Amino acid sequence: VTADEGRLLLQSTTSTVNSGLLDAILPHFTEQTGVEVRVVSSGTGQALRNAQNGDADLVLVHAKRDEEKFVAEGYGLARFDLMYNDFVVVGPPDDPAGVRQTQSATQALSKIAAAGVYFVSRGDESGTHKKEIHLWELTDRDLSEVIRRPWYLESGAGMGATLNIAINKQAYTLSDRGTWIRFGNKGDFEILFEGGEELFNPYGLILVNPKKHPHVNVVDGQTLIDWLVGEEGQRQINSYRINGNQLFFANAK
Repeated sequence: VTADEGRLLLQSTTSTVNSGLLDAILPHFTEQTGVEVRVVSSGTGQALRNAQNGDADLVLVHAKRDEEKFVAEGYGLARFDLMYNDFVVVGPPDDPAGVRQTQSATQALSKIAAAGVYFVSRGDESGTHKKEIHLWELTDRDLSEVIRRPWYLESGAGMGATLNIAINKQAYTLSDRGTWIRFGNKGDFEILFEGGEELFNPYGLILVNPKKHPHVNVVDGQTLIDWLVGEEGQRQINSYRINGNQLFFANAK
């Protein structure tokens, strides 16, 4: 396969795509450069696997450890900081586990486990799922025990579907803030815990290594990276809002 000039394939995450951000900003890039970007949406784990198999020119994902491994193993050229937001713990307003009183996300999960109330995990190797697993590893609970408990439910689905299940079951879940802001069917659910370093959610941008996959469109791919991490792209990211709420915060170096 030869590089398809003027066209790019970007593997990105469900949270980024569902937020509407890419639909809002990529047309400006295409207008200025003539380069069209096709976006494929999947969880971070799947997006990186697709890119590893050569099914992408670039990836835009949110699991920094996995991204750094992807670059270290030679599948990607370099990781660029692009933007960040954060994760939030949402749940029913009566808050049976007492999550509102906790001091950290890790403590919030410990209280949910202690109370034995429903928690819905995405269970899909997405960036959000990886973050949740990492938080469980920081608790005093054994993860292999947690996932066998009847109160621990796995949706195996995207963030929207997972939120629907949580609301249906009056369960807690971990959501990226962007999807939560945009989610239309909140019922009476609320953010019960937010803030703190643990819930920081950085997004990285990586060009696939043409040494592994010669068909990668390096020239246009680098043009897109330069635009996104440059003044114009960063301004577009910061100005994207839903109902007055900013979803992502640009942080390119």
